[in-house]
Amino acid sequence: MQEPRITVIVPCYNEEEVLPKSSQVLGSILTKMIQAQQIRADSQVLFVDDGSSDKTWTLIKRFEAQNRIFSGLKFSRNFGHQNALMAGMKVAGKLSDAVITIDADLQDDPNLITEMVAHFKKGSEIVLGVRNDRTSDTIFKRFTAEKFYSFMRHIGVQLVPNHADFRLLSHRAVDELMCYQETNLFLRGIIPQLGLKTSKLYYQRRPRFAGKSKYPLKKMISFALDGITSFSVAPIKAILSLGLVVIAVSCIMLIYTAVRFFTGNVINGWTSLMMSLWFLGGIQLIGISIIGEYIGKIFAEVKHRPRYIIETDDYSPVQQPELLSEQQVR
Repeated sequence: MQEPRITVIVPCYNEEEVLPKSSQVLGSILTKMIQAQQIRADSQVLFVDDGSSDKTWTLIKRFEAQNRIFSGLKFSRNFGHQNALMAGMKVAGKLSDAVITIDADLQDDPNLITEMVAHFKKGSEIVLGVRNDRTSDTIFKRFTAEKFYSFMRHIGVQLVPNHADFRLLSHRAVDELMCYQETNLFLRGIIPQLGLKTSKLYYQRRPRFAGKSKYPLKKMISFALDGITSFSVAPIKAILSLGLVVIAVSCIMLIYTAVRFFTGNVINGWTSLMMSLWFLGGIQLIGISIIGEYIGKIFAEVKHRPRYIIETDDYSPVQQPELLSEQQVR
């Protein structure tokens, strides 16, 4: 197989503390692969600035001036990590034989890139980087991650446990991925659905060497909800099941109350009445909120707004006009 053109896509949001190290490591790896004739000489590292408010874009422009192996995309504002990945793959996928996505903090092992390319040359359309353990996580994060993957498996969503967004996708895989037009993206769930030949490579995840995580608890919960509601209606079915259980309990209580009435042992219990009202009210609120979550996603999807707006594209051979929408760069 002829040497492929590879683009490493790095989503960035306020990553000025880690970018100098990230650019050094990734640039060195690609340079060595080019010198060893493992990849084409025009392979690149593409940084996608997701509306950063620090010096992230200034650093990216500096890297571009120092070495042609670096290039950048700049969003007009913050559109989110998954959209940054999609924008990078959309732009780079047109000119690359394969793209590799990796976070800027380098907690995922960048040395695996060489092996990913080797598997791609052997015929794999998708190569996934999978953590071999979660010892670097806190006990809470490890527990919640395990429960999340277990829950997703039980509701029929096929995920690769301990795989995040460190992966290689061939040109064909990127083209197929772009056919998925939903606004609420959950790439970890979409990628397995492509059904293309897939390989897995295992690695030890490293601690973050600088900066702060861009996925605090609130964002992790939101991300998990996106994954659940984007791929399954199991929560809505669970509401139906819960409703049937409540009806069954209500029927039993009705029979019990009637028996107590006819035997003359009626006691007007304020406590039991209030507990019943609170219980049923709580179930109703939970049911409404879950259904509302799905309706909200439908609302977002039917508007067909662009996923992102690219303000500056330094990757493409011909400079794109400013403020290009995602629909315009298709």
